[in-house]
Amino acid sequence: MPDKMPLDTLLASLFPAGHAVTVADGLITGEGPLNDGRLAVIGIDGDTALGIEGACLLAGRVLDVVRAGGSTPILVLVDSDSQRMSRRDELLGLNEYLAHLAKALLLADAQGHPTIGLLYGHSAAGAFIATALATRVLAALPGAHPSVMDLPSVARVTKLPLEILQDMARTTSVFAPGLDNMVQTGAVQATLDPDRPLGPQIAALIADSPAADTRDALGRERGGRPLAHAIAARVVREAQGA
Repeated sequence: MPDKMPLDTLLASLFPAGHAVTVADGLITGEGPLNDGRLAVIGIDGDTALGIEGACLLAGRVLDVVRAGGSTPILVLVDSDSQRMSRRDELLGLNEYLAHLAKALLLADAQGHPTIGLLYGHSAAGAFIATALATRVLAALPGAHPSVMDLPSVARVTKLPLEILQDMARTTSVFAPGLDNMVQTGAVQATLDPDRPLGPQIAALIADSPAADTRDALGRERGGRPLAHAIAARVVREAQGA
């Protein structure tokens, strides 16, 4: 597996003319120039677990962009652990804070601010869902390693032996962690080229981003989720009484 790209290298490739992106306590905020406009940036660095304070801060930055108006796109950079699994965070309603962040990103996109996720390291579970998967388009760099749940955790939940799960993961992409599987299921739309400037690649993703969520269709085309698209379409038809 290739090494993940360090954040400072990523930002230099994304903003060769300079930027105002900072990192504090593993949380990324700021902005930089993109073409003739600006690109707002939020995210998580250093395999940091996402807790209630972090979710609130990132959601606040997203809502600041929405309040400012215009159509400034938002880039979500992700190298996180899972959500912060502390008793304190759970008792304070961590699930609601994560949902708030995801809804803030969905609101921004609905208000005309394209949201692009970029996985450049690890991410898992609630933190992955509330950041990367809450964007309109998700891309990744080689070296990224996303998962909704790692196989040892799946083994504990399902009570199935890890060896059986590992065998299943070799043939069932929707079940398996890792970047290649996320691409095959359509969750990750594209893997970017780290040897080319990232700014133009992100700008192209924004320009070509679909008007609707196409991840189920991508999963069907790539063979990773052969049934999701048809099932989702049937649900919509029946809900509309067609």
